[in-house]
Amino acid sequence: MQETYDFKEEYIVEEINRKNAKKVLIQLPEGIKKEGFRISKHIEENCECEVYISGNSCWGGCDLSLEEAKNLAVDLLIHFGHAPFIKVDFPILYIELESKLDIIDMLQKSMKDIKEKKLGLVSSIQYIHKIEEVKKFLDDNGFETIIPEKRGFSHYNGHVVGCEYNSLKLIRNNVEAFLVLGNTFHSLGAALMINDKKVYLLDERNEKIELMDELRDKVTRQRFAMIEKVKGANKIGIIVDLKPGQKNVGFAKVLKKDLKEVGKDSMILLMNEVTPDKLMNFYDIDAFIETACPRIAIEDREKYEKPLISAREARVITGKISWEKLLEEGLIGFY
Repeated sequence: MQETYDFKEEYIVEEINRKNAKKVLIQLPEGIKKEGFRISKHIEENCECEVYISGNSCWGGCDLSLEEAKNLAVDLLIHFGHAPFIKVDFPILYIELESKLDIIDMLQKSMKDIKEKKLGLVSSIQYIHKIEEVKKFLDDNGFETIIPEKRGFSHYNGHVVGCEYNSLKLIRNNVEAFLVLGNTFHSLGAALMINDKKVYLLDERNEKIELMDELRDKVTRQRFAMIEKVKGANKIGIIVDLKPGQKNVGFAKVLKKDLKEVGKDSMILLMNEVTPDKLMNFYDIDAFIETACPRIAIEDREKYEKPLISAREARVITGKISWEKLLEEGLIGFY
């Protein structure tokens, strides 16, 4: 893992000492938690402070361990793997985990698989520091590349997060296809948001170019089928996640009203995290709509016994939008 990502241990030590932090909380995403012991030991050996590791899940910059940090009265929350997502009144040090992999070498081996010449170029946070270098390489090799300006929750130009792909719409009419630097999670999100263009992934794990067409078509069919199931539901649970970057009680109240207008009963469920086990306890509910992360209904679809759709998809249920219009606007997004 150290060979793949830059954990910036020395920078962390410098910042802790500069801020004179005496108690810190470290928050790591799921795939990086195994680095917690090593990081905490390094900090303890180089700083005069107490170090705590959050054992709770961490799915994005929207999922900050603020309650833990406040309960422990720490001086600094160190959040790994994401860029700033929301404004909070708490000291946070973001470590974006820049990739050390040679992305240019990967491109050199696989760019022949990209058939289009006018490309929109976007990246997950791990490669955003190399996006200009990639653009120059592609332009020098016969491509015409555009990096979109940041929009919404994106922190940099060309930056995409799991729920934010609106920047792609800015340039969709000026490109023939999109290239995503990162992993399938981000390239699928881009493909579901822009369904009239080819989306390619530069796959960091397999070091090859992968086209998203087949996976996009499969997921789109699954989402249509899920929406149809929810149309037949009478009792619906509207889920509000209390994570700092996902909570929206106001929209849930509007959705409850809209569902009533189309003859459906509903109730609002408050949760700290949406899991299949928690929803199983509500056995009298026919289907669920989650107003939190729009990816929960897509990536975790098979884990849930009852139909689960996103708030964006729920607009089809309430008659606010047609399925065709939803596809045009994009399946990924909050509302």
